[in-house]
Amino acid sequence: MKPDPSRHPLSERARRPGARGAPHPALRAAVTRDYAGFTDGTEPSGGFVLPATTSVLVVVKVQDSALRPPEFTSGPHSSFAVVDGACAPSYLEAWLSPLGGYALLGTPMDELGRTFVDLGDLVGRDGRRLGDRVRELETWSERFAAFDDFLLHRIGGGPAAAPEVSWAWRRLVSSAGAVPIGSLARGTGWSHKHLIRKFRQQVGLTPKTAARLLRFEHVWRRLGDGEPTRWDRVAADGGYADQSHLIREFREFTGGSPADILARSSPPAPREPSQSGRGLTAGGPLEFFS
Repeated sequence: MKPDPSRHPLSERARRPGARGAPHPALRAAVTRDYAGFTDGTEPSGGFVLPATTSVLVVVKVQDSALRPPEFTSGPHSSFAVVDGACAPSYLEAWLSPLGGYALLGTPMDELGRTFVDLGDLVGRDGRRLGDRVRELETWSERFAAFDDFLLHRIGGGPAAAPEVSWAWRRLVSSAGAVPIGSLARGTGWSHKHLIRKFRQQVGLTPKTAARLLRFEHVWRRLGDGEPTRWDRVAADGGYADQSHLIREFREFTGGSPADILARSSPPAPREPSQSGRGLTAGGPLEFFS
């Protein structure tokens, strides 16, 4: 995956999952959004853009494809990438928080980045068993339950994040990236250098980059379904110096301006009533990376 500014990015809001399901309550701190199941007809054809993100992507293919491993993961990364080739015809997608990924996948987040890593290479036979299990099941509720079981089995088996890193991450998330890094260092009692090193290892990004991405993600979520009439107001409300600052951040993180991204987005579908005790829903809002 290589950034390619010459290509027009397809917004990830064009992706509509065929089914969504809530993770087990015990996983809510580690799983940042509902599980998503994608099938034929829900994915745009050709290549796609993977925006910068603070989260950890995990994909398990239900139907295999020539590109990328049958089950793989990608870590937090600070710039967008153009991914060549279409997605698999059908696959399960989950997003973990960086500290959730650190603990449940058992690997330093700075070793993942935006590369696609075979899940079996990270967690061994458990990863391959998960893929086999998901592919043999018939319904999305069963597949989501199998993914729950995979994560629940790994609770407590991986490294624990340093309390100082956990505290700094929570402060950044709760403030949408507005806490100064110097304040974080003072709060942890660590030097700037030590905080940056430990934070990068366990979150996958430096505190400054994580703060920028959290601010960007906060604004992106608030953009809604259409282009705002006052981009300068959006920039000011989001904590940006001005509109041009907001546009530069969007280009760096998504490959396009806010207007470009929204123009390639589709309006969200209405949420359907829950179909199971696990919170399975058909269709649902359009997914976008965060």
